[in-house]
Amino acid sequence: MQRPPWLRRLSPVDGIASLLAVTALAGVIWSPKLSNAVARATGSVQPVQLTVDVRHLVAADSAVLLNSIRDEGGLNFVIRNQPAGRVRVLNVQNVTQKLVAVQPDGRVVSAENPYPGTLFHIRFSLEADAEAGPSGVVIGGTKLKIGVPVELEGRLYRLNGVVSGVSQS
Repeated sequence: MQRPPWLRRLSPVDGIASLLAVTALAGVIWSPKLSNAVARATGSVQPVQLTVDVRHLVAADSAVLLNSIRDEGGLNFVIRNQPAGRVRVLNVQNVTQKLVAVQPDGRVVSAENPYPGTLFHIRFSLEADAEAGPSGVVIGGTKLKIGVPVELEGRLYRLNGVVSGVSQS
């Protein structure tokens, strides 16, 4: 049996090159960015509000840090050491608790921390685009639930926090 003339001109290198081209095309089609674009077009991606608490933060000047976070307006979001994209900062507030002491006469007295700027707690209100399914919210291919450790990274800071609230807009 004789091969057709067009097939005689092909070498094994041509076969390998075409296999690589098909593999690259499949990688482009199934890429996460393309699947996110398809999810956004079909409406399965929705804005989700997140609350992240960062506790026991040490900074020389807490007011400067809070203003820097507000001015940036967004930050990089990492879930379980996996980059999950960029999220918008809606609000950031200092939620450091006051010091409480019981006096000998039974009164409860509260006071501000006498060492401001040393140890404080921050609560971030964030908004992200996520896929909302029956099993929960998925951001960047990772399920996000209350209690999940996350990392927030901006221009001047990298903070470790815990998700304390998730709600769909």
